[in-house]
Amino acid sequence: MSYAIVPPYLLARIAATDAPHLARAAEAARRTLTVPRPYRPRRATLELSVDGGHTLVAETSPAPDRTISDAKTTETLPGTKVRGEDDAAVADGAVNQAFDGLGTTFAFYWDAYRRDSIDGRGLPLEATVHYGRKYDNAFWNGERMVFGDGDGDVFTGFTGSITVIAHELTHGVTEDAGGLDYSGQSGALNESISDVFGALTEQYQLGQSADESSWLIGAGIFTPQVQGVALRSMKAPGTAYDDDALGKDPQPATMAGYVQTEDDNGGVHINSGIPNHAFYLVAVALGGRAWERAGLVWYKTVTGGSLPKNATFAQFATATLATAAAEYGEDSKEAGAIRKAWVEVGVLADGSGS
Repeated sequence: MSYAIVPPYLLARIAATDAPHLARAAEAARRTLTVPRPYRPRRATLELSVDGGHTLVAETSPAPDRTISDAKTTETLPGTKVRGEDDAAVADGAVNQAFDGLGTTFAFYWDAYRRDSIDGRGLPLEATVHYGRKYDNAFWNGERMVFGDGDGDVFTGFTGSITVIAHELTHGVTEDAGGLDYSGQSGALNESISDVFGALTEQYQLGQSADESSWLIGAGIFTPQVQGVALRSMKAPGTAYDDDALGKDPQPATMAGYVQTEDDNGGVHINSGIPNHAFYLVAVALGGRAWERAGLVWYKTVTGGSLPKNATFAQFATATLATAAAEYGEDSKEAGAIRKAWVEVGVLADGSGS
């Protein structure tokens, strides 16, 4: 399956509105819900080695290899190529924003974790803009980022949000690391991990410390007439929007508000607020640049190869504690902050490591 930044329950709410001033938005949401997002796993990468330890190594600094295409409001991928890695900026702002966002995400993963692109081996980064007619979403389909232009009444375009771009590309990182089943708690973890590194990429871009960040995901993608600031808040889940047409942000911050539902693959976008808030608590407790300690623990936990595909919140929490102990020591400030955060959101019992 492919992933998308705008959850289906939000689009369904917009599609059902009978507000006259949102008639176009309702139609756009209905159309967006019916457009298939075929998942295309990326092609396997061939790696060559030479026996005896004799290898030829090119000493170069990693750089992104970006290609931006234009679907021209069709639903055909990839579209027409409009900008490549060595091309100058073009007149189309969405093309340039997508190009820059891919580059910022690439730079973040390399500078923070020495990861060379999504797969760690220099995978080219591809994106398509102007997908569909008033398409109200952006998604990662296993091969590329795909951006709609929004309906203009509820959603603006999606290319201007670095948290959206880094969120979707991080789904590719999670997939490459072994993946997490996209349902229930493992699916909510999948979404949360993308939110975590979406927020961290923005903080990296802006040079922000944990306490300076807004911790918002998708800030700027709503039009001014929407009563809301973003799709999600990691700092205060459940407060990102409260609008007559969209309803109130349904995310819980703790297990006390965990939503049991069969919708949205078992609430993957709703219940991700719980691990999101746990990460926020860790980051602000440790202070400084959140990608350096809190982010490192999450990154090593995700890419370490030990997480089961159907990991629960508690299993993931225990794994982050093990990572922190290995990286900083069991009695470290880092391990203590992580344990406290998971207890505070109700995933772990006080004094428990599981």
